[in-house]
Amino acid sequence: MLLHFYKMTGAGNDFIMVDNRDLSLTSALDQETIEALCDRRFGIGADGLIAVESPLSQEASCRMRYYNADGGEAEMCGNGARCFAAFASALTDDEADTLCFDTQAGLIRARFEKEGNITISLPTPHSLELDKIGADKVIPAPVHSLNTGVPHAVVFLDDILNIDIASMGPYLRYHEAFAPAGTNVNFVQVLAPDHIAIRTYERGVEDETLACGTGMTASALIHAAKTGAPSPISVDVAGGDTLQVSFQRNGDSFTKVHLTGPADFVFEGDVEI
Repeated sequence: MLLHFYKMTGAGNDFIMVDNRDLSLTSALDQETIEALCDRRFGIGADGLIAVESPLSQEASCRMRYYNADGGEAEMCGNGARCFAAFASALTDDEADTLCFDTQAGLIRARFEKEGNITISLPTPHSLELDKIGADKVIPAPVHSLNTGVPHAVVFLDDILNIDIASMGPYLRYHEAFAPAGTNVNFVQVLAPDHIAIRTYERGVEDETLACGTGMTASALIHAAKTGAPSPISVDVAGGDTLQVSFQRNGDSFTKVHLTGPADFVFEGDVEI
């Protein structure tokens, strides 16, 4: 069958977008097919595939289904959620300035900003653990963790440009402390009290990506928990963009967490599957 798709990027985190509101693609988009489509040498190439489907809840206008590049379905994706909001809005010719949609991690609300950015609400973070793992020969600093819709490990280092992320990332991604599901891994450098830079090794992609929305959110919130940094916090990502994480804090608990950044169309096409 011929699959019509769109390619989008959210701060360098790129996705294949498809319309599956009638569920006609469900059987065709199995794990092997999605992995082949996301392959950067023999497929379209992407960090994941996102499908628009009909909503599950009365509050939502649609549902976001997110699949990593390995074809496995994940709870959600922060950069993908912004791309999803732009894509779903364009599909329905909805000119409203907000969009509410279902994900496996819960209901997400998107707001379309005047300057072209999109702000999304994120699920209430949970399972914060500071100093979850001590420094060792591979990771020279304590490892913290937080679930911002998906699990994340966060390490603060003085210089993230010159680290060996190809070995340090998998070491923590498969660490026994995060078994059995594993975790995403973020290496963070503090630039100023309200400004950090980040590099992320993503579970499911099994490589570094140019941006990770839930990862930058986890990193910003853990930075706030450790230092008392106020909202909002700016986050530089490997793709070159700077995004904003805003939140309300009560001790080590965070609510009203939002992520603001770009979501851009790249191209569209057809591919045989």
